[in-house]
Amino acid sequence: MDQQHRTKTLKLTTLSLVALFILAGCSSTRMAYRYADWGVVWWVEDYVTLSRAQKQQLNQDLDSLRQWHCSTELPRYRAWLDELEADIADGAPDIDTIEYHQQQLLVFVPDLLDRAVPVAVNLLASLSDDQVTELARNMAEDQAELEQEMLGGNQNQTASARAERTTKRVERWLGSLNGEQQSLVEEWSADRGQQTEIWLQGRKNWQEVLLETLEGRNQPGFDEAIRELVVNSENARGPEYQAMMTESQQAMANLMHSLIQAGDQQHREHLQARANKLNQDFTALTCS
Repeated sequence: MDQQHRTKTLKLTTLSLVALFILAGCSSTRMAYRYADWGVVWWVEDYVTLSRAQKQQLNQDLDSLRQWHCSTELPRYRAWLDELEADIADGAPDIDTIEYHQQQLLVFVPDLLDRAVPVAVNLLASLSDDQVTELARNMAEDQAELEQEMLGGNQNQTASARAERTTKRVERWLGSLNGEQQSLVEEWSADRGQQTEIWLQGRKNWQEVLLETLEGRNQPGFDEAIRELVVNSENARGPEYQAMMTESQQAMANLMHSLIQAGDQQHREHLQARANKLNQDFTALTCS
């Protein structure tokens, strides 16, 4: 297996796990955003033109991360999926079961973040002044595009766009929503208030702290500063973001419970089939 394929496999595996957060009610919560944070080692690569030496070092670091992830974490994911499939087979899960699986997913995060930190530190510490400038420019452009895409209309249009995104995510797991389920998604999206604005501002805050931290990338304490940004990213994002995340996790769990209750046997079978397929995909992955 070549290096590019190995790195792609780790990316796809992790993105698959992120997709599971939707299944357990975490599509808009700390889980998905924290994975985006530790993925700094990938989006920096997308935003910055790396030298050959930097690419070689990054590939070596990612290969070590992939080996650990495959041998240590995938068995944990599969065990969790087995339990999830069993709970779905018993009937429509109640709110306590959905919240339980949210917490099970939270258990996976700390170890992965901890292992990702050295990869991020090695890459970020190697950036030149020109590369940091390039990173800042591309992050600002991407942020502006996101703000235009997600906040381009009025509040009703923002809520409608949120409902559309949520529907697409949920339908991957439940199949096509019925009328009652679609209404639940629309009501939920309208009740999210300034969630999108808060998320975007938190993202901007985090990036600003990252750029400030990069100014001292050759100074003592840089490693710990990056660790804080990855492991405790909500601190950089701000208290409003933190409060939104806490509320959002419970709100999404309630939505998932309501959607499942409003569904039928076909929706539950679709959900179980998706979980089973992902479990099979994890089982088929090799660590070589």
